[in-house]
Amino acid sequence: MTLLLGFSAVNTGNNLLFLIVSGLLAFMSVTGLVGMMNIKGLDPDIQPPEEIFAGMASTFKLRIRNTKRFIPSFLIRVECFGGQGVTIPLVPRSDSASGNVTLTFTERGHSGIGQIIVSSPFPVNFFTRYWIFAVDRDFVVFPRLIHGPLSGNGLEKRTSGSSIHHGRGLDGELERISAYSGSEPLRMIHWKLSARSDDLLVKVFGSQATMPLIIDLNAQPGQSMEERISRAAWLVKHWVRNRPVGLKFENRIIPAEAGHRHGLKLMTELALWGKDDTT
Repeated sequence: MTLLLGFSAVNTGNNLLFLIVSGLLAFMSVTGLVGMMNIKGLDPDIQPPEEIFAGMASTFKLRIRNTKRFIPSFLIRVECFGGQGVTIPLVPRSDSASGNVTLTFTERGHSGIGQIIVSSPFPVNFFTRYWIFAVDRDFVVFPRLIHGPLSGNGLEKRTSGSSIHHGRGLDGELERISAYSGSEPLRMIHWKLSARSDDLLVKVFGSQATMPLIIDLNAQPGQSMEERISRAAWLVKHWVRNRPVGLKFENRIIPAEAGHRHGLKLMTELALWGKDDTT
């Protein structure tokens, strides 16, 4: 439209058209400058969740920091691959803002996000200006989870339930109330009884022990190695918080332990099995 009015002004010599064209060009210049200043000084980043499973939607946290000291940024769109992103209405000056984006990965193993696109239609939505930022965010995608029967080292087939070990623990049944020695965690303090006494009192639990589960990868049901890995991953996910779990590969065994961190280690081993030369 501006070009059409410009040609008309030149052909007709109409001063009013010249004024209109000049105003439009000035408006485009000012809005272009404001738009570029709006996305300038922005520093994006993306934080993956602790657990990412193939074939399942995972929530990533997109964060963008405004390094400008005096000017906020408006209507900022932060995108990663596939056009998945989030629109942030306002990023205050010298501050940051964040949003969540859902991403899905089809295969297990090493993955990553190589670039983030920051764009904005501000101020008048005539043009969308953008910057492309290179990021180095690598992570491991865990195997797809497939529900399957319990199949480990065979011990669990002969033993059902759990065995009670008469020692002090955190997960057994309440055995007694005793005086606080200073070594117990604060969550073990019985605050109601302590309020009625001059001393702190703690709850003493019996330790509950279960048979360790060694998951033999080759013993899992499935027609392909990927299916067996997925079933083994489900077993790890299901059991590792409640009992010691280990993994048996073709050439090595990972000892059985319990807990979230150990579960992440086992999931990483399964995710990279057959993917790396060192596996």
